[in-house]
Amino acid sequence: MIRNFIEKNNYEYYIDANMKKYNTYRLDVICKYLIFPKTIEELLELLKYIRDHHCKYLVLGNGSNIIFKNHYYDGVIIKLDRLNHIRLDDDVVEVEAGYSLVRLAMDMSLKGLSGLEFASAIPGYVGASVAMNAGAYNSSISDVLISVKVINPKLEIVTMTKEELEFQYRDSFIKRNKDYIVVSSKFKLVKSDSKEILELISKRKLRRIETQPLEYPSAGSVFRNPSGMHAGELIERCGLKGYNVGGAVVSEKHANFIINSGDATGEDIIQLIHIIKEKVLEKYHVELILEQIIID
Repeated sequence: MIRNFIEKNNYEYYIDANMKKYNTYRLDVICKYLIFPKTIEELLELLKYIRDHHCKYLVLGNGSNIIFKNHYYDGVIIKLDRLNHIRLDDDVVEVEAGYSLVRLAMDMSLKGLSGLEFASAIPGYVGASVAMNAGAYNSSISDVLISVKVINPKLEIVTMTKEELEFQYRDSFIKRNKDYIVVSSKFKLVKSDSKEILELISKRKLRRIETQPLEYPSAGSVFRNPSGMHAGELIERCGLKGYNVGGAVVSEKHANFIINSGDATGEDIIQLIHIIKEKVLEKYHVELILEQIIID
């Protein structure tokens, strides 16, 4: 039984944990076991046990791009928050998977290192953001990434180059191959003027406040932008701003955001997503691709 294993090996864990503060939609979800490995070695040992015993599991970063479908997750959720070490060598930074991407962007900006300004708007952790090839303002993680260390399906720690990660728009080899888990990433930045970088970040923050529903729980952009188009504009033209299913609402500020107005469930959000896709397909013959990940 996994409880005996995690107690014997002194893991930080919680039973029947409420995940509301661990997903940015703030969905009220309970998981059977929530575990926080303190080191990469602990993570490896835990993964070996889980796979040997065929346990259902999910490796979770900041929970900023996911939708829990059900109220109860009958398995193990591994949170990477404790894997948050960072090492800076001139203009190259290596950072573990559980480090906040926003924090990393600000840390580097304060040191006069440019390249991650776009990431000051992305509330994910580094590992998940690399897997998603997260981006904003026409920049992406892949633009500054050198390489990553991953745990592969054989439970070996190996280095993968940028080329091996097969980056695409909001996609990568890691995202398509769930048995690979990012544990650290190395980025190449450019020395620049700290004041100028911070001024740019500040201007963009003010713009986000004006145009995005930051006052409500959400998981950012729901759909990828189709080539040459904006998903939010297509949704708005379908008259869907303010449309709701239960507590899930299409934002009045930005139609490519679904917000939790207070009591949304994962099912509410997923049903609303289906409605949006159907309306856009019917009116514009464009099939929107979901950017967020649904967790069963």
